[in-house]
Amino acid sequence: MIELLGALPANRVRTVTPDRGREFARYRELAERLNTKAFFPDPHAPQQRGTNENTNGLIREYFPKDTDLDLQSDQEIETYIEQLNNRPRKVLEPV
Repeated sequence: MIELLGALPANRVRTVTPDRGREFARYRELAERLNTKAFFPDPHAPQQRGTNENTNGLIREYFPKDTDLDLQSDQEIETYIEQLNNRPRKVLEPV
């Protein structure tokens, strides 16, 4: 995450909202290295991670739950990433 998010302009990463998994045990280091804050949502409150939960649903349109991603070509995955990243989202539209 540090490598990927660190490549973005500094003003693009304002907060990181991880889930409560062990993979975020070093969240302090993550926040420090990215010069941002980490926000942990309340347990069982997916509404506090709205964009993330919505994106998970969009990913499932391309890759249903039991899809073996090892069987997908890198080009297919890149195409899906490009489509997802450029998909208009109501929450991001200007008012």
